[in-house]
Amino acid sequence: MFTGLTDRFADIFDRLTKRGALSEDDVRSVMREIRVALLEADVALPVVKDFTDRITERAIGEEVMRSVTPGQQVVKIVNDGLVEMLGPESQDLEIRAAPPVAIMMVGLQGSGKTTTAAKIGKRLQGDQGRKTLLASLDVNRPAAQQQLAVLGEQAGVATLPIALGQSPGKIAERAMDTARREGYDVVILDTAGRTQIDDALMDEAADIRKATDPAEVLLVADAMTGQEAVNIARTFNERLALTGIVLTRVDGDARGGAALSMKAATGTPIRLLGTGETLDALEAFHPDRIASRILGMGDVVSLVEKAQGLVEEEEARDLARKIESGGFDLEDMAAQFRQLRKMGGLGGVMGLLPGARKARQQMDAANIDEKTLIRQEAIISSMTPRERRKPEIIKASRKRRIAAGAGVGLHDVNKVLKQHQALTRMMKKAKKMGIGLDSLGEQVMGGAAQRVPAMPPPGRHVRPRFR
Repeated sequence: MFTGLTDRFADIFDRLTKRGALSEDDVRSVMREIRVALLEADVALPVVKDFTDRITERAIGEEVMRSVTPGQQVVKIVNDGLVEMLGPESQDLEIRAAPPVAIMMVGLQGSGKTTTAAKIGKRLQGDQGRKTLLASLDVNRPAAQQQLAVLGEQAGVATLPIALGQSPGKIAERAMDTARREGYDVVILDTAGRTQIDDALMDEAADIRKATDPAEVLLVADAMTGQEAVNIARTFNERLALTGIVLTRVDGDARGGAALSMKAATGTPIRLLGTGETLDALEAFHPDRIASRILGMGDVVSLVEKAQGLVEEEEARDLARKIESGGFDLEDMAAQFRQLRKMGGLGGVMGLLPGARKARQQMDAANIDEKTLIRQEAIISSMTPRERRKPEIIKASRKRRIAAGAGVGLHDVNKVLKQHQALTRMMKKAKKMGIGLDSLGEQVMGGAAQRVPAMPPPGRHVRPRFR
């Protein structure tokens, strides 16, 4: 998300920060460019106007104009303004009331509401240890209740048994009664959606809200709908008094206008982001981190959190021991590729690294993407266990067999072997020298990535961080 906006902002601020002094006309010219960039990113016009007016007023102040680094001061002001517009603070789900606590999911059909209900259930039960019950109140869409039952089983979260012929209101009452009897902490009510907002949809949702008194009323909105998502949020908020928004499919929206508009337009905080189809692909919404991503400063904190959530401590220790002993083999290399893909792939990781814009652009130009990792995994999978543990035995005849098994050319097999050799050499020096992200990226991604400029070492980012 925000790829297009990040690139536009980077171009604007690259020119801005190279100037030694700024006039009021310079600042107003930059603000016009920012206004256009936000509008092209599908941010609602009233939100854009309010944002740029506030930022312009701050940026043309005497303190900025006389600053030693006025361009960087303007970047800081824009960063602070984005945080205010999006937040200003992240807000977790409010489930501290006496159990069972109801969470009501609302939204249009096709927004990802049912999948999001299962994701939240898994998050609450797995990460927070809260016994959770999922209940589908959708009696209109064919197999909607069965879909939630399947997702609940995959997530390891209990679902309310299906009883045909009950109304949504009766199902909600049964869900709350079941939760009280069986000691559930949270009940997630997945309400019905429509292809568009109508009175029947709103009346049904309002009745359920009144009957269950939920602690949270979460609107699930598809980020791909752009400015229309803002109109949807306004309508639901007027009728149901929303407590939070969950944006789905943010991984497929390069513009990000919905995220920038919805909080400012409705006053309702964005709580969570759906970043993929798997049940683990749900992130907390942190306004300060999102602002940093938009301005190309990266989001190292989120990157570390992702890694911690995916890598078991014992696995990390085993890998460290192998690295120290020089035993890093091709099986370990394939495991690292899989971890990288779980973290959002090369593009997802690069988007969280500060100063990685040019590297990402050159990766795109060189067609280095998820398929590259999958192809390299396929090559390693075509090897025998002994070959993966002892790559030095792989000679010409073995290379031909591996290439045929993976459906690739000999040069692809050679490239993987060379990457492993380079990584092994680097890791042997890691204890004394450390491993730079730039060097590691060059070796993992192969020859095409070697043309990518080195990334700044920790503490020396392309632009200053404003924390």
